[in-house]
Amino acid sequence: MTETKNDRILLAHGGGGQLTDDLIQRHILPSLNNETLSELGDSAKLNVASKSLCFTTDSYVVKPLFFNGGDIGKLAVCGTVNDLAVAGSRPVALSLSLIIEDGFEFKLLDRILASIGETARQNNVNIVTGDTKTVEAGAADRIFINTAGIGVKLTGADMGYDKIAVGDKIIINGSIGDHGMTIISQREDIKFQSQMQSDCAALAGLTCELLENMSGIKFMRDPTRGGLAASLNEISRSCGLSIEIREVDIPIKPVVQAAADMLGFDVLTIANEGKFIAIVSPESVDDCLRICKNHPLGKQAKVIGEVCRTSDVPLVEIITQIGGKRIVQMPYGRELPRIC
Repeated sequence: MTETKNDRILLAHGGGGQLTDDLIQRHILPSLNNETLSELGDSAKLNVASKSLCFTTDSYVVKPLFFNGGDIGKLAVCGTVNDLAVAGSRPVALSLSLIIEDGFEFKLLDRILASIGETARQNNVNIVTGDTKTVEAGAADRIFINTAGIGVKLTGADMGYDKIAVGDKIIINGSIGDHGMTIISQREDIKFQSQMQSDCAALAGLTCELLENMSGIKFMRDPTRGGLAASLNEISRSCGLSIEIREVDIPIKPVVQAAADMLGFDVLTIANEGKFIAIVSPESVDDCLRICKNHPLGKQAKVIGEVCRTSDVPLVEIITQIGGKRIVQMPYGRELPRIC
């Protein structure tokens, strides 16, 4: 079948006229429609019975747009939902802004929008407002997405760096490095005997279950860009205490470790998109692990280390598999650009 201009985004689709209306009515609303969004006002009107809200925003420029385990649309929803989840809130609403290149195929846009809609529905959040801009070919590498999110703070979710104490345990809900190594292998078309898959997933269901059913969670963070190394260093510096982790306890899939070794990456610095770190009091560890292991996104949950006293400067250290010890440095820059 011969492609026509009607099969692709045009600069005119961002002009605010009939083509903009066609884009919204024919492509965006069918995938995302809900009562609030259908009003198509300049802002969404939300009825939220809470005095405490969490608010976040993020932009997504991942390359390739479609990858094993997800796509830029799923990633945009999960990433923002996760930022709200680890802040101790229940996500309720997202905004969606699209920056689309002239010539981008409608069939790909519809596929991305369908993924956004399905992921949002699965996680009980609505896309309630948004914006679309078109730019010249080559100005945005096909499509970029921005999402912002609002969450209702959970009662009793009292977390912060100031809550962390010596002896607290560090839990991660599953294997690390899956997302970043999947993206780089597909981008470079590197084949492995076992296929890698991104861990892209929305964590709010699990984090809400934890925070609503147990006490003792001092802090949460999702280790995205910079991976486990960056997140633990941020926590250590912010609370003024050292952290010690055990290499033997960190869950890493063999194919991910092999890929990282082959390509010269440290798995500790590789991005994750479906993982969280929880700093938990010693008395609450068993309850936390029990809840995690009964949830699909926490079956591999493990205690990987603990918070320690600091003699001088707060450090993150790892006990290696042979019993040695080394410092886990904060990554200097982005080892893998365009991974989210």
